[in-house]
Amino acid sequence: MVIERVYNIPLRKGFRQTTRYKKTKRAGAVLKEFLSRHMKQPDLSKVLIGRNLNIELWKHGIKNPPCQVKVTVIKEDNGDVKAELYGFKYAHKKKAEKEEKESKAEAKKKSVEEKQEKPEHTEKPAKKVVVKKTEKKAE
Repeated sequence: MVIERVYNIPLRKGFRQTTRYKKTKRAGAVLKEFLSRHMKQPDLSKVLIGRNLNIELWKHGIKNPPCQVKVTVIKEDNGDVKAELYGFKYAHKKKAEKEEKESKAEAKKKSVEEKQEKPEHTEKPAKKVVVKKTEKKAE
């Protein structure tokens, strides 16, 4: 049974007492705590935040997160809680996309290794010595 709900989550109380350069990180933690409490999922690693919601949190930088966020939350049968900004649909990465990224990374790594490989003991061609003949003229 899949449960879907819409919440307007207050974040200000959670990040108000933190230092300025940690406010948005703390707002993300408050968001996860709120969702785990209301969706009855004690394991925070199963609470997933969507891409658009994360962008909305970080829109004004680390020092100025939004005071509240409206989200759509889905709790699946396996216990995963997925949250996304209201009006957007949660999109997860597919295995094919991950494999493509890994193959690109491997190809790049191989090309770097090939560039770094140097042939063993390459002999330099011997320099040609040019001797200039000077002729002395009889005076």
